[in-house]
Amino acid sequence: MKINKFIKFFSIFVMLQFTTTVFAQKKSDTTAIQNILLEEIVSWNKGDAEMYSRHFAEDGTFTNIMGVFAVGHKIFQEKHDQIFKTVFLGTELKQEVVSLKFVHPNVATVETIGWVSGFKNGPMKGTTLDDKGRLRVRLLQVMVKDRKDWKIVTYHNVDIKPGVPAPEPQ
Repeated sequence: MKINKFIKFFSIFVMLQFTTTVFAQKKSDTTAIQNILLEEIVSWNKGDAEMYSRHFAEDGTFTNIMGVFAVGHKIFQEKHDQIFKTVFLGTELKQEVVSLKFVHPNVATVETIGWVSGFKNGPMKGTTLDDKGRLRVRLLQVMVKDRKDWKIVTYHNVDIKPGVPAPEPQ
């Protein structure tokens, strides 16, 4: 009987140790992901495509706001460089997390809502500004931890259509 109690105690002890390690990891991983999102805002507002693309995976996939699908870090950076020099030149991005879920210790889904303002010549064709002159977007990113760094492996951006409710930035 005493051996059974010892085994139960030991099993609980081991499980608690594992749980503590996982939660500690998630806190640092959450912080790392939040820092990537902050860097997206800063780099967008600077018009810096290289910085904006820094965490995008070499073989990452993305769908832009117009529904165009592409693959690869190089094209992701090139497309952002192009839009930062044209339709999104001088715009300001605000972005807030709607959902951050770890679907595996090394895989997270991150959904944000964003507001882009400061358009000089109106929005890009096929999109609409709200009554405050902002383009409202929802961005879904899938991030994977490779060794110690988080990389964006999927980036899917859609504009929020007129009449669809969305929270205001805090």
